[in-house]
Amino acid sequence: MNWPAERCDESGDAPGAPGIAPTWASSAKDLVGTTLGAARLWFTTAFGIVNEVYFPRVDLPQIRDLGFIVADGAGFWVEVKRAGNYLIETAAPGVPAARIVHRHERFTLALRITPDPERDVLLIEARLDGASEAAGEAASGSAPRLRLYALLAPHLGGSGAGNCAEVGRHGRRRVLWAEQGPFGLALAAVDEAQRDAWLRGSAGYVGASDGWQDFDRHAQMRWEHRRAGPGNVALMGELPRRCVLALGLASSREAAAALAIAALAQPFEQPWQRQVAQWKRWHASLSVALPAGLAPHLRDQFATSAMVLRAHQDKIYPGAIVASLSVPWGNRHDERGGYHLVWPRDLVECAGALIALGELDRARNVLRYLIASQQPDGHWHQNQWLGGAPYWRGVQLDEAAFPVLLAALLAERDALDGIEVGDMVCRAIAFVARTGPASEQDRWEEDAGVNAFTLAVCIAALVAGARFVDPALREFALALADDWNARIESLTAVHGTALARRLGVSGYFVRIAPPAVVGGEPALHRRLPIRNRIEAAPPADEQIATDVLQLVRFGLRRADDPLVVDTVRVIDALLKVDTASGAAWRRYSGDGYGEHEDGAPFDGTGCGRPWPLLAGERGHYELLAGRDPRRALEAMAAMAGGVGMIPEQVWDGPPIPSRRLLPGRPTGSAMPLAWAHAEFVKLAVSAALGRACDCPSALIERYRGERPVPRHSVWLEQARTPSCFEGSDLLVCLREPALVHWGVDGWREPADAVTQPVGPGLHLARLPVAGLKSGQTIELTWRSRGSGRWLGADHRLAISPASRAGPGARPPPGTPPGSAADRK
Repeated sequence: MNWPAERCDESGDAPGAPGIAPTWASSAKDLVGTTLGAARLWFTTAFGIVNEVYFPRVDLPQIRDLGFIVADGAGFWVEVKRAGNYLIETAAPGVPAARIVHRHERFTLALRITPDPERDVLLIEARLDGASEAAGEAASGSAPRLRLYALLAPHLGGSGAGNCAEVGRHGRRRVLWAEQGPFGLALAAVDEAQRDAWLRGSAGYVGASDGWQDFDRHAQMRWEHRRAGPGNVALMGELPRRCVLALGLASSREAAAALAIAALAQPFEQPWQRQVAQWKRWHASLSVALPAGLAPHLRDQFATSAMVLRAHQDKIYPGAIVASLSVPWGNRHDERGGYHLVWPRDLVECAGALIALGELDRARNVLRYLIASQQPDGHWHQNQWLGGAPYWRGVQLDEAAFPVLLAALLAERDALDGIEVGDMVCRAIAFVARTGPASEQDRWEEDAGVNAFTLAVCIAALVAGARFVDPALREFALALADDWNARIESLTAVHGTALARRLGVSGYFVRIAPPAVVGGEPALHRRLPIRNRIEAAPPADEQIATDVLQLVRFGLRRADDPLVVDTVRVIDALLKVDTASGAAWRRYSGDGYGEHEDGAPFDGTGCGRPWPLLAGERGHYELLAGRDPRRALEAMAAMAGGVGMIPEQVWDGPPIPSRRLLPGRPTGSAMPLAWAHAEFVKLAVSAALGRACDCPSALIERYRGERPVPRHSVWLEQARTPSCFEGSDLLVCLREPALVHWGVDGWREPADAVTQPVGPGLHLARLPVAGLKSGQTIELTWRSRGSGRWLGADHRLAISPASRAGPGARPPPGTPPGSAADRK
């Protein structure tokens, strides 16, 4: 047979430009992987074929998928990914080298997939056997011989639009190649004798003249178009039943072809064995202790989770880790962002797992990356491309605090290795102080207000980061941490509500207290809109989230704190789902981020589903309550899809086989989610340690799970608290230099205090009011020292009893909060 370059119509152009609107592949990945060698390539698989392949960065997908059709040329044909009858395994636990076997009543297609450790090339070995054939020879009878076809959908530059595809040659070798802008790809193939394997080829427009449309209309390959594009294009070629394919990626199609052909000039077994050996050596190098008696399947899941974390790290930007090598519900749109982005929160959560694995060099690189991408005012972008350009532009206060915790965790291990973190920590702490305690968005990127998780992370950063800053800022950071810690309940908890009475509890922590709650509690009774939902939202005091568990994980409250225990009861009543894979929890009541009730993909609205990572967070709570967390590990492992890929969400409705939605199994959300794998790793390590491995020790030493009695109350310009604790001085914190004019009990005994700078945008005046008693008041206003203008308004604070801060009895030093020793 001739190559289409010599066998096409006069122009060789495929009809149907520009093709249908492009989409990505399903987010339900079976496996993700990369090489530990020099190659800058990452691959994913789903439904038994290759999905997105990334190059030269982990945030830049270059293809949609690379799959196969099996046909006999006489009317029978099957696209193997749609058949759905396959098994996948890896060469060893946590080694991203895949064996996939597709089984059909008429054939078996066996694939092995590995990247070339030395080149930007993905290699696929294919072996097709007919059910009635032996040793590759036709059996007696007249059944037509089966043939194998490869289908490739380029999405160069991270988009399916504007691609150009062609069937051509590189030197003497036949290739299928494509280009767009600064990127090119080439798909080359050889047979068992390492001879050029392509028999026929065709380029087309998706939905009009691509190879799948050819088979759908003719049940065989009839079209042999030479080129297609620009547009949403696809390539197809016929192959022998024993072959190796090489997908090369580079800055041009010619360069990609050179890499692919070079990779084929070696037996497939060589790069396969190098890939396996390198990953096995890496696993052996990890320094980690797991719980005694941990079941083998959980050890395998641990190895897989460690691999997933390594496979999400970039090679051009060391320390950058994307949230997921998938696009949630990607098969409905062409948005490049997906989860191929860096979220500072997810990044630090993953870095905490790297520390737990003993991967200190890589955790340090994360810290260096964060130092480089911090904004001048001290915060980080909501999420960003690897180079630091923002994608979404919201501000989440916990993301300004998390990098400080990473610096503290490394410092505790004497592992900063000369990294200067003082300036980064100073600016981050100052931003938290100038902005909090309310956040523009919570950790789920939705609503503004005060949230227990965000508040816990910010308090932790203030305490753990104090060691890195100068004495004036250190004293203020600790004072602010104590003040916020003492006010957690007044800011985020309610008592005696209708929901509390219905569930038989005295009170609970709410999901989010709207920002106005800082100036008074009535805001909790207002409706708090829920994003991603069409239905009217309930009042803030009826919305519940799992976020309160972070108070226990970071040592701010004990696991047996009565209000925490009551909140856990409410969480379990409203958010817990017992699935076929184990218990899991939704993020919060009324969540709309997930499939619709009929299983239709999330489209801006939907119904939030259970998150496996929240099972891990609950496991940490159970550990700190003195209970065995292994049930959480078992559930997370059981919810994994493919080869141990832990998803963002699992299905909790009736089975919908037509949409591949089964109870307790992955949905169309992101899979794998790096944060979920980090949580699995940390829970396993925490279980071995008997404490939360990612909690800075400074928090345990300072609070031991008890609410403090602050020596200083803090009044912030952006969060004008209406009370000052009895027996404490008042620190007035403004954003510019000022003279604070103040008095007591209706402006009696007026006095002035000049602010002093303690950090970027932080100017502090100390009012000596520790002698005032409950029932008295403080009045204050100020005059700018820059403009000379008075504020034009007075503010009044009531002295509240110190007992409201809840001093309590503190456990002995060194005893983890919530441990059995605490309760004796």
